[in-house]
Amino acid sequence: MAETGVRIAPSILSADFARLADAVAEAEAAGADAIHVDVMDGRFVPNITVGPAVVAALRRVTRLPLDVHLMIVEPERYLRQFVEAGADILTVQVEACLHLHRVLQTIRGLGARAGVALNPATPPVAISQVLGDLDLVLVMTVNPGFGGQTFIQSMLPKVAEVRRMLDEAHSPAVLEVDGGIAPHTAPQVVRAGARMLVAGEAIYGAEAGVRAAVQALRAAAEVGLGEQV
Repeated sequence: MAETGVRIAPSILSADFARLADAVAEAEAAGADAIHVDVMDGRFVPNITVGPAVVAALRRVTRLPLDVHLMIVEPERYLRQFVEAGADILTVQVEACLHLHRVLQTIRGLGARAGVALNPATPPVAISQVLGDLDLVLVMTVNPGFGGQTFIQSMLPKVAEVRRMLDEAHSPAVLEVDGGIAPHTAPQVVRAGARMLVAGEAIYGAEAGVRAAVQALRAAAEVGLGEQV
C-alpha cells in the first residue's frame, strides 16, 4: 500500500553547474531526502547534461541517495558505469527499453534500485508486466529535456492510476513525480498518490534560498497527505 511521508529530491538540473558540490551540500543541509540527477544524451531528449564522471563526483560529496534518471537511448550500455559511479537508484525510460524486464533485472543485479519513467504520452499499462521488478516508478509531469517547464495538469489521473496499479500489485515501489513540482502543485500530486517529489527550479531558483524552498515544498506535500481520503 501507499507509504506514509513524502520524500523531497532536489534536481541539480536547475542548480549552478559551476558549484554543484555546494548546491548538493545546501540541499542536504536543508533536509532533502535524495539528490536527483538527470542524465540526457541529446538523442532521447533535446538536451545534453552529465555522465558517470559527474555522478562519481557527487557521490564523493554527499551521503544522500543519488536518484539517477537516464533519459538516454540504449541505457543498457551504461548501467554498470552509473552504478559503479555511485547511483543508488537508476531509472530508465520505458520508451527507450526494448527489453525492459532485462534492463530492470540488470540494474538490481548490479546492486542498485531499479526505476522506470513514463513520459506524458505513455500510458501506465506500459509497466503492467514489470510491477514486481520495480523499486520506483517516475511519472513525468512535463515533457523531459529542460527544467522550469509548466506542470501538465492532465497527468494527475495518470499518477492516480499508477498508484492504484502499485497498490493492487502490493508493490512497495516508490511513486515519484518530476516536472513543474512546486508548493502549489505538490499537494495535487501527493493527493493523487505520489510519495517522492523531484523539484529543480522551485528549489534552486527560489529567492528565499534552498533551505526555505525545501521546507515550503515539504509543508505543501504534508497538506496533500492530510487531504487524502
